[in-house]
Amino acid sequence: MNKGLRVSVALAIIVILSSPSRSVQAFPVQKRTTAARKPASRRITREMIVEAQQRLAALGYWIGDSDGKWGEASRHGLIAFQKVEGRPRTGRLTPAELIALNAASRPTPHERGAAHVEVDLTRQVLFVVDDAGTVSHILPVSTGSGKLFTVDDYTQPAVTPVGRFRVFRKLDGWRKSKLGLLYFPSYIVGGIAIHGNPSVPVQAASHGCIRIPMFASEEFSDMSPIGTPVIVYGTGPAAQVNPQP
Repeated sequence: MNKGLRVSVALAIIVILSSPSRSVQAFPVQKRTTAARKPASRRITREMIVEAQQRLAALGYWIGDSDGKWGEASRHGLIAFQKVEGRPRTGRLTPAELIALNAASRPTPHERGAAHVEVDLTRQVLFVVDDAGTVSHILPVSTGSGKLFTVDDYTQPAVTPVGRFRVFRKLDGWRKSKLGLLYFPSYIVGGIAIHGNPSVPVQAASHGCIRIPMFASEEFSDMSPIGTPVIVYGTGPAAQVNPQP
């Protein structure tokens, strides 16, 4: 190889090695993306879910099985807990909620005595109270919204009445009414019933009935036979009235 050729080859090698585009193309830089990762302290593990479920059940909140899966029953149970404790009603398990669960105690009933059902309109929860005066089951509810609605050409506010009632009529399965579908309704006064509904929002939203989650509806019906006392207390949304002409 003559001197001129050697110089040309050397210059070509220098150009190839010093080219930034070829360097990047041949050896792409892998950047770490840690922004999307949750810190380990905030991650919810299966063990934490089981712990939360077991704690909810121990406090009386109705959640079904403690299976380590955060489903609708667990979410409703946590919402009921958040309502009772005055916490934000998210239904989302977080480390802070787990700490609050471990620090909480079983709620006390509004009244003691014979077994009965209590509905707290202020906190939007239902308590099943046994003969010993212990709150055995707790569910979130959605009661009368206070808004006006019209049925059979009659406009009225959606109010859940306060007072002492008894279950006087029950139906199995679905019942179609003029205001919608009721699942395993237990009537306490007039057309007002405690019943299952696919929609149980965290606030009062019904026409006056007491909505409970679907998963608990049939069993609740079984544990509250005709004659079961139902005490409704607290303050729901203010009833709207027809404006004066």
